[in-house]
Amino acid sequence: MSRTTFFEVEVLDGRTRQQLCFLDKVEPHATIGEIKSLFHKSYQQLYPARQDLKLDPKGKSLRDDDVLQNLPVGTTATIYFKDLGPQVGWTMVFLAEYLGPLFIYLLFYFRAPYIYSHQDVFTSSPYSVVTLACACHTCHYIKRLIEAIFVHRFSHGTMPLRTIVRNCVYYWAFSAWLAFYINHPLYTPPSYGDMQVNYALAIFVLCELGNFSIHVALNNLKAEGGPKCRRFPHPTKNPFTWLFFFVSCPNYTYEVGAWASFSVMTQCLPVALFTFLAFIQMTIWAKGKHKTYSREFKDYPQLRMPIIPLLL
Repeated sequence: MSRTTFFEVEVLDGRTRQQLCFLDKVEPHATIGEIKSLFHKSYQQLYPARQDLKLDPKGKSLRDDDVLQNLPVGTTATIYFKDLGPQVGWTMVFLAEYLGPLFIYLLFYFRAPYIYSHQDVFTSSPYSVVTLACACHTCHYIKRLIEAIFVHRFSHGTMPLRTIVRNCVYYWAFSAWLAFYINHPLYTPPSYGDMQVNYALAIFVLCELGNFSIHVALNNLKAEGGPKCRRFPHPTKNPFTWLFFFVSCPNYTYEVGAWASFSVMTQCLPVALFTFLAFIQMTIWAKGKHKTYSREFKDYPQLRMPIIPLLL
């Protein structure tokens, strides 16, 4: 009978190179996730989600499902640790990010006290576009909350607390800024009246439906293939998913389309600025995802672009 060769794992601080932990007789088929659990026994405050382990301090982070014996290490492995800081689950992340804008906007819509002048407290705008804008904004964030709770599947279970704070400041502040102007007593409706509002509203609704359809399709793909199955998404019978023929991340395409139409519908500069910044960020994410698909799958469709069909 062949004897099992156990591994010795030395965990060093990635910054100071000081030894934090020495794990003896580790099974060769142990995963990085299991090593994190062993490390957690020595440092109770450093739960697995807070740990970032690497083979090189400046290298790539190891995945939880990486197997020790498959890594380029000897029977004595040196792993470098970085503290990611306090972590929060993704569901709580989205609740924090999206509940804020939802309620903040409604405070401005109902003109709560101390926002506008005293005589405007709890009054309503005479323009129907203001009510439509409130309905669109509210539905958008309710949709996001529903997706976060019932649709999305996350490859990483948590997000650093400091990142959540930054994201909340971004979403909450922009929501307050655009809500202040759209619901302002001096707000005037768009230049081309109902025609501009109605066309933009129709596009907004279509983009919201498209965005939701893509998220459901991505969720179904992960559910069918399992966490370890790697496949790239394809169009389904749902016409909204046919945008997969042309772009790698149609969820971002629809998201930008929804905010662009919301900008046209309200003819509000803060909304346009928010849309522009969101487009820049989503383009960066889409390019990264597109590059990953192209590198990982040799049969990946060459016609697809990251976010804008045939252009970008």
